[in-house]
Amino acid sequence: MNEVINVYCDESCHLENDHIKTMLLGAVICPQLQARPVSIRINEIKEEFGLPRSFEIKWSKVSSGQLPFYKRLIDYFFDDDDLRFRALLVPDKSNLDHARFGQTHDEWYYKMYFQMLKAIFNESNRYRIYIDIKDTLGAEKITKLHDVLCNSIYDFNKDIIARLQLIRSHESSLLQLADLMMGAIAYHNRGLTGLRAKLELIELIKHRSGYSLERSTLLRANKINLFRWEGGRSE
Repeated sequence: MNEVINVYCDESCHLENDHIKTMLLGAVICPQLQARPVSIRINEIKEEFGLPRSFEIKWSKVSSGQLPFYKRLIDYFFDDDDLRFRALLVPDKSNLDHARFGQTHDEWYYKMYFQMLKAIFNESNRYRIYIDIKDTLGAEKITKLHDVLCNSIYDFNKDIIARLQLIRSHESSLLQLADLMMGAIAYHNRGLTGLRAKLELIELIKHRSGYSLERSTLLRANKINLFRWEGGRSE
């Protein structure tokens, strides 16, 4: 194994009947050896803006008062070569037809998680995946997701995907960064325009990435890699 890679995952609007069309799965990827230095640097940025180290980074907290801090954080993400972001966008869950494909929403959800993560995996590396705790994502579903991911890449001994673990967002700055990036892409694709500070942050991400945040990037895109899943032919 060449390297241990940490993957910090979050999700938005993944429930079947939440009356929100757009779903997003996202992950910040970082080499394990760099995870602590990155977390320390994020805490230093907080202190530069007079924020306590305990301040939790969240898309829902983005406001005009904190906009300079969040812009600095986005610039840090793009400037640090150890950080990457991958996301899967489902633009309209209302088009899903699980019965047609003989599956439940949960089974489809596992498939989407694999679609999101498969571009990250390299069989020469070892991965530790951390997922934000949600009320709907308990230990049983996590075990199932781990099995699905491993089986999908023939990793039956869990040598490649060594760990899949639930953690709370306040425990990890990198998981909070995933929430921020994912929140921006979801907000943009839902067509929301309510808060100017959030729109400015989205424009910064678009500018730094060179992407519209609406369409799939090339599979080899490294810094921000986005897959827009339309479905239809197979699920």
